[in-house]
Amino acid sequence: MMSVSAPPRVQSRLRSAPDGPVPIVHHGADALYVMVADRVVGVVGTEAVAVPCALRTRLPRLPRVAAAAVLGGVLHLDGVSLRVGRLLDVGVPPLRAARRTAGPPPGDVATMIGRGDGLTPYQDDVLCGWLAVHRAAGIATPEVDAAVRAHLHRTTLLSATLLDCALHGEAIPEFVAWLAALGTPDAVRRSVALTAVGHSSGRGLRQGALAALSQISPVEGAA
Repeated sequence: MMSVSAPPRVQSRLRSAPDGPVPIVHHGADALYVMVADRVVGVVGTEAVAVPCALRTRLPRLPRVAAAAVLGGVLHLDGVSLRVGRLLDVGVPPLRAARRTAGPPPGDVATMIGRGDGLTPYQDDVLCGWLAVHRAAGIATPEVDAAVRAHLHRTTLLSATLLDCALHGEAIPEFVAWLAALGTPDAVRRSVALTAVGHSSGRGLRQGALAALSQISPVEGAA
Protein backbone atom coordinates (compact mmCIF):
# COMPACT_ATOMS: atom_id res chain seq x y z
CA MET A 1 0.00 0.00 0.00
CA MET A 2 1.11 3.57 -0.71
CA SER A 3 -0.45 6.67 0.84
CA VAL A 4 -1.22 9.49 -1.62
CA SER A 5 -2.92 12.88 -1.60
CA ALA A 6 -5.89 13.59 -3.86
CA PRO A 7 -8.27 16.36 -4.91
CA PRO A 8 -11.83 15.53 -3.78
CA ARG A 9 -13.18 15.08 -7.32
CA VAL A 10 -10.42 12.61 -8.15
CA GLN A 11 -11.27 10.57 -5.08
CA SER A 12 -14.96 10.68 -6.03
CA ARG A 13 -14.19 9.56 -9.60
CA LEU A 14 -12.31 6.54 -8.33
CA ARG A 15 -15.01 5.69 -5.80
CA SER A 16 -17.70 5.77 -8.48
CA ALA A 17 -15.71 3.65 -10.95
CA PRO A 18 -16.58 -0.03 -11.39
CA ASP A 19 -14.01 -2.60 -10.33
CA GLY A 20 -11.69 -3.75 -13.07
CA PRO A 21 -8.59 -2.93 -15.10
CA VAL A 22 -8.12 0.58 -16.48
CA PRO A 23 -5.91 1.46 -19.45
CA ILE A 24 -2.64 3.31 -18.97
CA VAL A 25 -2.71 6.16 -21.49
CA HIS A 26 0.66 7.73 -20.65
CA HIS A 27 3.64 6.66 -18.60
CA GLY A 28 6.77 8.62 -17.81
CA ALA A 29 9.30 8.79 -15.02
CA ASP A 30 7.47 11.69 -13.38
CA ALA A 31 3.81 11.03 -14.18
CA LEU A 32 1.43 8.26 -15.16
CA TYR A 33 -2.13 8.66 -16.43
CA VAL A 34 -4.89 6.08 -16.54
CA MET A 35 -8.33 6.38 -18.09
CA VAL A 36 -11.24 6.13 -15.68
CA ALA A 37 -14.58 6.43 -17.47
CA ASP A 38 -14.11 9.25 -20.01
CA ARG A 39 -11.41 11.19 -18.14
CA VAL A 40 -7.89 10.56 -16.92
CA VAL A 41 -6.61 10.19 -13.40
CA GLY A 42 -2.94 10.90 -12.92
CA VAL A 43 -0.33 9.64 -10.52
CA VAL A 44 2.50 12.14 -10.16
CA GLY A 45 5.87 12.21 -8.47
CA THR A 46 7.43 15.17 -6.70
CA GLU A 47 9.10 16.46 -9.89
CA ALA A 48 5.94 16.44 -12.02
CA VAL A 49 3.44 19.22 -12.61
CA ALA A 50 0.80 18.72 -9.91
CA VAL A 51 -2.20 18.72 -12.23
CA PRO A 52 -5.58 18.92 -10.46
CA CYS A 53 -6.66 15.53 -11.82
CA ALA A 54 -3.88 13.55 -10.17
CA LEU A 55 -3.02 11.55 -7.10
CA ARG A 56 0.20 12.94 -5.63
CA THR A 57 2.91 10.66 -4.31
CA ARG A 58 6.12 11.40 -2.41
CA LEU A 59 8.24 9.58 -4.99
CA PRO A 60 10.87 11.57 -6.90
CA ARG A 61 10.44 9.14 -9.81
CA LEU A 62 7.74 6.62 -10.59
CA PRO A 63 8.57 2.95 -11.12
CA ARG A 64 7.65 1.27 -14.37
CA VAL A 65 4.05 0.02 -14.19
CA ALA A 66 2.64 -2.77 -16.34
CA ALA A 67 -1.01 -2.83 -15.25
CA ALA A 68 -3.55 -0.64 -13.48
CA ALA A 69 -6.95 -1.38 -11.95
CA VAL A 70 -9.60 0.20 -9.76
CA LEU A 71 -10.78 -2.02 -6.91
CA GLY A 72 -13.19 -0.82 -4.26
CA GLY A 73 -12.69 2.80 -5.29
CA VAL A 74 -8.91 2.59 -4.97
CA LEU A 75 -6.40 2.74 -7.81
CA HIS A 76 -3.94 -0.17 -7.89
CA LEU A 77 -0.70 -0.14 -9.88
CA ASP A 78 0.81 -3.59 -10.35
CA GLY A 79 -1.12 -4.71 -7.28
CA VAL A 80 0.00 -1.81 -5.06
CA SER A 81 -2.98 0.13 -3.71
CA LEU A 82 -2.78 3.93 -3.72
CA ARG A 83 -4.84 4.89 -0.68
CA VAL A 84 -5.88 8.50 -0.24
CA GLY A 85 -4.53 9.73 3.08
CA ARG A 86 -5.10 13.44 2.57
CA LEU A 87 -7.46 15.56 0.49
CA LEU A 88 -6.08 18.52 -1.46
CA ASP A 89 -7.66 21.87 -2.20
CA VAL A 90 -6.96 22.55 -5.90
CA GLY A 91 -9.52 25.35 -6.26
CA VAL A 92 -8.64 28.84 -7.45
CA PRO A 93 -8.75 31.61 -4.82
CA PRO A 94 -11.71 34.03 -4.74
CA LEU A 95 -11.20 37.05 -6.94
CA ARG A 96 -13.04 40.36 -6.72
CA ALA A 97 -14.24 41.44 -10.15
CA ALA A 98 -15.13 44.91 -11.36
CA ARG A 99 -17.73 43.36 -13.66
CA ARG A 100 -20.17 40.56 -12.95
CA THR A 101 -20.64 39.42 -16.53
CA ALA A 102 -18.18 37.50 -18.69
CA GLY A 103 -16.34 39.07 -21.55
CA PRO A 104 -15.80 37.26 -24.86
CA PRO A 105 -13.60 34.15 -24.88
CA PRO A 106 -10.00 34.58 -26.11
CA GLY A 107 -10.86 33.12 -29.52
CA ASP A 108 -13.29 30.80 -31.26
CA VAL A 109 -13.63 27.95 -28.78
CA ALA A 110 -14.44 25.32 -31.40
CA THR A 111 -11.22 26.01 -33.31
CA MET A 112 -9.05 26.61 -30.23
CA ILE A 113 -9.57 23.22 -28.62
CA GLY A 114 -6.83 20.81 -29.58
CA ARG A 115 -4.63 23.43 -31.26
CA GLY A 116 -1.01 23.04 -30.31
CA ASP A 117 1.48 20.29 -29.59
CA GLY A 118 1.91 17.83 -26.76
CA LEU A 119 -0.36 16.35 -24.13
CA THR A 120 -1.88 19.77 -23.40
CA PRO A 121 -2.15 21.85 -26.60
CA TYR A 122 -1.34 25.52 -26.09
CA GLN A 123 -4.76 26.90 -26.97
CA ASP A 124 -6.36 24.51 -24.49
CA ASP A 125 -4.11 25.96 -21.79
CA VAL A 126 -5.23 29.47 -22.79
CA LEU A 127 -8.85 28.41 -22.40
CA CYS A 128 -8.09 26.82 -19.02
CA GLY A 129 -6.63 30.08 -17.75
CA TRP A 130 -9.58 32.10 -19.02
CA LEU A 131 -12.12 29.72 -17.49
CA ALA A 132 -10.31 29.48 -14.16
CA VAL A 133 -10.29 33.26 -13.69
CA HIS A 134 -14.04 33.44 -14.29
CA ARG A 135 -14.58 30.68 -11.73
CA ALA A 136 -12.38 32.57 -9.27
CA ALA A 137 -14.53 35.66 -9.82
CA GLY A 138 -17.78 33.69 -9.50
CA ILE A 139 -18.83 34.67 -13.02
CA ALA A 140 -20.80 32.12 -15.01
CA THR A 141 -19.79 31.42 -18.62
CA PRO A 142 -22.54 29.05 -19.80
CA GLU A 143 -22.10 29.55 -23.54
CA VAL A 144 -18.34 29.03 -23.42
CA ASP A 145 -18.78 26.05 -21.07
CA ALA A 146 -21.18 24.40 -23.50
CA ALA A 147 -18.84 25.01 -26.44
CA VAL A 148 -15.90 23.55 -24.51
CA ARG A 149 -17.81 20.42 -23.53
CA ALA A 150 -19.09 19.96 -27.09
CA HIS A 151 -15.58 19.90 -28.54
CA LEU A 152 -13.54 18.02 -25.93
CA HIS A 153 -13.29 15.10 -28.36
CA ARG A 154 -10.92 17.21 -30.47
CA THR A 155 -8.11 17.21 -27.95
CA THR A 156 -6.08 14.76 -25.89
CA LEU A 157 -7.61 12.88 -22.98
CA LEU A 158 -5.38 14.70 -20.50
CA SER A 159 -6.19 18.11 -21.93
CA ALA A 160 -9.92 17.33 -22.00
CA THR A 161 -9.67 16.41 -18.33
CA LEU A 162 -7.81 19.62 -17.48
CA LEU A 163 -10.40 21.69 -19.33
CA ASP A 164 -13.05 19.96 -17.23
CA CYS A 165 -11.00 20.84 -14.14
CA ALA A 166 -10.91 24.50 -15.22
CA LEU A 167 -14.68 24.43 -15.69
CA HIS A 168 -14.84 23.42 -12.02
CA GLY A 169 -12.38 26.10 -10.92
CA GLU A 170 -9.45 23.74 -10.39
CA ALA A 171 -5.87 24.51 -11.41
CA ILE A 172 -2.22 23.69 -10.83
CA PRO A 173 -0.55 25.12 -7.69
CA GLU A 174 1.58 27.60 -9.66
CA PHE A 175 -1.51 29.15 -11.24
CA VAL A 176 -3.36 29.31 -7.91
CA ALA A 177 -0.37 31.00 -6.25
CA TRP A 178 0.02 33.52 -9.08
CA LEU A 179 -3.65 34.44 -9.06
CA ALA A 180 -3.57 34.91 -5.29
CA ALA A 181 -0.50 37.14 -5.59
CA LEU A 182 -1.86 39.55 -8.21
CA GLY A 183 -1.56 43.13 -7.07
CA THR A 184 1.10 42.25 -4.48
CA PRO A 185 4.91 42.52 -4.52
CA ASP A 186 5.06 38.73 -4.96
CA ALA A 187 3.25 38.79 -8.33
CA VAL A 188 6.39 38.91 -10.50
CA ARG A 189 8.02 35.96 -8.75
CA ARG A 190 4.82 33.94 -9.02
CA SER A 191 4.50 34.87 -12.68
CA VAL A 192 8.00 33.57 -13.40
CA ALA A 193 7.21 30.32 -11.63
CA LEU A 194 3.97 29.91 -13.59
CA THR A 195 5.48 30.58 -17.01
CA ALA A 196 8.21 28.01 -16.28
CA VAL A 197 5.64 25.19 -16.02
CA GLY A 198 5.90 22.65 -18.82
CA HIS A 199 7.02 23.43 -22.35
CA SER A 200 4.37 26.13 -22.79
CA SER A 201 1.50 25.25 -20.44
CA GLY A 202 2.28 27.93 -17.87
CA ARG A 203 2.53 30.62 -20.54
CA GLY A 204 -0.79 29.53 -22.02
CA LEU A 205 -2.53 29.57 -18.66
CA ARG A 206 -1.19 33.04 -17.93
CA GLN A 207 -2.20 34.36 -21.35
CA GLY A 208 -5.77 33.16 -20.94
CA ALA A 209 -5.96 34.47 -17.39
CA LEU A 210 -4.72 37.92 -18.36
CA ALA A 211 -7.26 38.06 -21.18
CA ALA A 212 -10.02 37.34 -18.66
CA LEU A 213 -8.65 39.79 -16.10
CA SER A 214 -8.53 42.57 -18.67
CA GLN A 215 -12.26 42.04 -19.28
CA ILE A 216 -13.61 41.64 -15.77
CA SER A 217 -11.14 42.64 -13.10
CA PRO A 218 -8.10 44.75 -13.96
CA VAL A 219 -5.48 44.29 -11.23
CA GLU A 220 -2.88 46.95 -10.57
CA GLY A 221 0.60 45.53 -10.91
CA ALA A 222 -0.49 42.33 -12.66
CA ALA A 223 2.55 40.50 -13.94
